[in-house]
Amino acid sequence: MRLALLAFRLMCLAWLWPLTHNSSHSAKKRRHKEHIGESTKQKHGGRVDLKLKKLDSTKSLLIKSEQLLRIEDHDFAMRPGFGGSAIPVGIDVQVESIDGISEVNMDFTMTLYLRHYWQDDRLAFPSSSNKSRTFDARLVKKIWVPDVFFVHSKRSFIHDTTMENIMLRVFPDGNILYSVRITVTALCSMDFSSFPLDTQNCSLELESYAYNENDLMLYWKNGNDSLRTDEIVLSQFFVENFQPSFGLAFYSSTGWYNRLYINFLLRRHIFFFMLQTYFPTMLMVMLSWVSFWIDRRAVPARVSLGITTVLTMSTIITGVSASMPQVSYVKAVDIYLWASFLFVFLSVIEYAAVNYFTTVEEMKRLRKAKIPDSYDANQAMAFDGCFHDNDIDLTPFPDTTSTSNTERNTQSRNSTVSGPTEGTRLRRKHPLLQNLSFIMSNSYMIDSYSRVIFPLAYLLFNIIYWSMYAS
Repeated sequence: MRLALLAFRLMCLAWLWPLTHNSSHSAKKRRHKEHIGESTKQKHGGRVDLKLKKLDSTKSLLIKSEQLLRIEDHDFAMRPGFGGSAIPVGIDVQVESIDGISEVNMDFTMTLYLRHYWQDDRLAFPSSSNKSRTFDARLVKKIWVPDVFFVHSKRSFIHDTTMENIMLRVFPDGNILYSVRITVTALCSMDFSSFPLDTQNCSLELESYAYNENDLMLYWKNGNDSLRTDEIVLSQFFVENFQPSFGLAFYSSTGWYNRLYINFLLRRHIFFFMLQTYFPTMLMVMLSWVSFWIDRRAVPARVSLGITTVLTMSTIITGVSASMPQVSYVKAVDIYLWASFLFVFLSVIEYAAVNYFTTVEEMKRLRKAKIPDSYDANQAMAFDGCFHDNDIDLTPFPDTTSTSNTERNTQSRNSTVSGPTEGTRLRRKHPLLQNLSFIMSNSYMIDSYSRVIFPLAYLLFNIIYWSMYAS
């Protein structure tokens, strides 16, 4: 009887032992969670971190995504369909902005969204809702993506604020959209022969670096609609046209490659250069004409005005040349500046001629007149470089002029009555030489003619210049 009772007690203990063990284990887990919660509250000022109450869903989702896409089961160092026909990769570009254009470096900087479209059956996955999955740059590094680069680029980078601006979208059938935001500085071969009345045609070229046309075929995804632009406003240019195009590039060592072009036309604003270059140049040329109305004997005034305008034109030419690339051909602005400089320089030469002819004329008068012993020609020239009629007393010589006139009249009458003797030949002076000698003997007329000739010549030059380059 005692043995039966002892056996019954042992059976009861064996049945109750698991229940008590589980309850004690759950009590320990509750005490451990309460301890973690209290320490978290103390650390965060009484706030409970909700991440400790549930599992890390992001990490588990990443693992599930890699398993779903079977990334570990394939070699993504090889392109899709390796050994078969070329994989088609569609390109779609949205130009966000043109950040800068440099004439000195002959380049431009552009920010754009570059989107790639292709199909990789290795990434296909079953989906009841047929919804795509979107990933960031962390998954991009584990799969194959096209190696598109920018031809003739100087600098380029992918934006990384606040994360790398990369998006990967995978569809259940294996179609992939890969988008990246890039800023690139590329070469633009510019022609400055019509600067600043020029238009520049620049292009951004895209090409696969490693895969030729037998492995990868680049094409515009939606034809001409594959290139879209936001509203772009530049300080010195009008953006007139964006146009995509397609071509092939040949390399002797690797073969033919597909190449895509983003062409755009830039037309320069002229108003800035009108204010900074053309209007000041016109004013300097007109200012040099003021000397034609200043008395020819005012040597300091006319010389200082001429030198000032010449130096100002030199400063303008130097400033324009410093902001331009050192090209080996003549630009339109160079033609205008140097032609204007020539007009200013000729105005200085004009006064030098006037001053010289005036001096020669007065010296001829002095030779015919009686010069007083006390008259010093060098001292008279020291002030303004010219002889003055009021410094010479010409009153004792009234008869000389009348006598000379009488002799001239007598000779003219004799020459009229008597014809030319035998063996003599009459010579007629050339009209141009007569006019030139007349102007030289009346030097003040040079200023009178210059007041008309210089403005008309400059006006004619402007009409020809603007009709050639402004059209």
